[in-house]
Amino acid sequence: MMGKIVGGFMMPHDPTVFINPKKLDNSHLMDAYAEIRRRIVALGATSAVIVGADHYILFTPKCLPQILICLGELNGPVDQLPGLPGRPIPHNAALAGYIFDHAQDVGFDLAVARSLGVDHAIGAPAHLCLPEDGSVKTVAVYMASGVAPYLRLRRAHAFGAMVKAAVEAANDEERVVVLGSGGISHWVGTGEMGRTNPAFDRMVLDAIVAGDADSLLALTDEEILREGGNGAMEIRHFLAVMGAMPGGSGEVIAYDAWEGAVTGLGFAQMRPAA
Repeated sequence: MMGKIVGGFMMPHDPTVFINPKKLDNSHLMDAYAEIRRRIVALGATSAVIVGADHYILFTPKCLPQILICLGELNGPVDQLPGLPGRPIPHNAALAGYIFDHAQDVGFDLAVARSLGVDHAIGAPAHLCLPEDGSVKTVAVYMASGVAPYLRLRRAHAFGAMVKAAVEAANDEERVVVLGSGGISHWVGTGEMGRTNPAFDRMVLDAIVAGDADSLLALTDEEILREGGNGAMEIRHFLAVMGAMPGGSGEVIAYDAWEGAVTGLGFAQMRPAA
């Protein structure tokens, strides 16, 4: 027996999609989340490794883990948003523990939470993209992509590769999807908040479609900040998905620089190489 990475998905977690302060029609965005859920069910997934970023909700400026994995119970989101129930999230403690042990064995140090009240970065995809019956359990991972010092892009990509190796080495028939939550272009807490850059977003989505991690890895943090804003540092989560599926290719499910949000909203699927 062995586990398998059966797919990957990218989706936004912009709170304004749910708060919808302008009271615009957001049904097409909720449909995109539902489409991801449908595809995850069709893949026969049993677990989801969800990669997100903290927003100074879980961790303070005094505690900034580069990569953290939760080994125990999950609940949330603790920052309540319309349409996202704050409740326990079915978790896969065994898989999380196996990934952690494998990471230790190969020299990939991870910070650990014994249990976690997650924020919307994990809560949105867990509640909107996974089946309500709890049949797909979550492993929650937080990366340092919200504030400096940022995790290196290559380390985020390497993390995905490590997860793939861990899943495939597990003596279990887990069918795992990796979800990258966040992005794309947005400026958080700055005078440019509300601005998006569709050209940057399309460049990122084109790289996902082509399975071209190298073009994203070639970006400098300065380029990302200039073209995509500080919120676009969350493309690290997308790179983790791509690292788990080397040679894979992608498909854009939906994209909108929606007037009601503050983020370039991209939904995409990655498929493993044949």
